[in-house]
Amino acid sequence: MNVLGPSLAPYIRSSRTLKKYVTPVAHWYANLMGYRKMGLKYDDLQVEENPQVQRALGRLTPRETYERSYRFKIASNCDLHHKPLPKEQWSKPEDDKRYLQPHILNVIKEEEERSTWDTMTVQRK
Repeated sequence: MNVLGPSLAPYIRSSRTLKKYVTPVAHWYANLMGYRKMGLKYDDLQVEENPQVQRALGRLTPRETYERSYRFKIASNCDLHHKPLPKEQWSKPEDDKRYLQPHILNVIKEEEERSTWDTMTVQRK
């Protein structure tokens, strides 16, 4: 099971025409979600109860872990006061990089490899 879910992104990126029409809609939708108004990044929205995400979180550098915790603290404060951050403090789209996704993909790949090795049968010649 893929934690990140199905994605059409590789197909859309490969087609210049599709990318031209879908990119503005994707940016509009990302702004509509509202997580940037709270200072969060997209990967902060990952469901932490998944074992793959838990292992990926353990692989973050101390700096990334601190920044993630700080973003959650700021977002909790915004939620408590029922106000978003001032516009100059919103997460910028160019800063909203997928910092957790590579770790999750590595964990999934390792689990698949482990499963392959664990189910391998040895045959004598």
